[in-house]
Amino acid sequence: MKFKIVTDSSADIRSLPGIAFESAPLKIITDEREYVDDESLDVVGMLSDLKQYKGRSRSSCPSSGEYTEAFGDAENVFCVTITSGLSGSYNAASVAAKGYLDEYPDRKIHVIDSLSTGPENALLIEKLRDLILEGKDFEQVKAEIAEYHTHTRLIFALESMHNLANNGRVSHIVAKMAGLLGIRAVGRASDVGTLEMTGKSRGPVATVNDIVSNMAGEGFTGGRVKIHHANNLSSAEMLKSKILDKFPNAKIDIAPAGGLCSFYAEQGGLLVGFEI
Repeated sequence: MKFKIVTDSSADIRSLPGIAFESAPLKIITDEREYVDDESLDVVGMLSDLKQYKGRSRSSCPSSGEYTEAFGDAENVFCVTITSGLSGSYNAASVAAKGYLDEYPDRKIHVIDSLSTGPENALLIEKLRDLILEGKDFEQVKAEIAEYHTHTRLIFALESMHNLANNGRVSHIVAKMAGLLGIRAVGRASDVGTLEMTGKSRGPVATVNDIVSNMAGEGFTGGRVKIHHANNLSSAEMLKSKILDKFPNAKIDIAPAGGLCSFYAEQGGLLVGFEI
């Protein structure tokens, strides 16, 4: 049976060797220009532009039509989207899936609301690939990815919350005070897919220590970790070293965040997906 994995660009994955894969890009829109979150986007340049930009900015999810096109002619599709608590991407994918199944009732599609973004989504997608390549059928993959999802988490640390505040994700007062005091906000993706602030830190060392402490508090004892960073490789490498100091068996990958995650995490932000 022909399988395909589809996602939106919040997963920060542009290709997935070994299986049919497609990423539907989200967009970052200002009054002056539109940034399409695909492999051609200069994310560092976008961050620099947005830092100087004083007007309005927002994000836009893929349309149902774009999802339908991404599904292609696959017989079995698994689609992973950014949390429905932050975006309409899950709804758009669900509408596309219904229309697709109406047209091709012999095919199968499962749309997964990640309740998260970035590196946690990347963990889910890579697990889907592994299950499919193991030769499991659609229903087995569906059941096992649901179980795996209960053992993944996301923690983030943000140096700025300006864009989150502008898009109604956090209070403008909270964002302004954090900026004035030089505070880095540390938080997690909640069980219902919203952003939940859990603490605050000052400086990169304290922030890294707080992330590792939060990971342990969530139940991390070693295993797979994905660190995505918004133009902040030095802190990502510091975090990797700190995790390995405490959990030597951890398997850690570092990657730059894509456009959508960098837009919300902003310059210097860190997102950490991990297994528990």
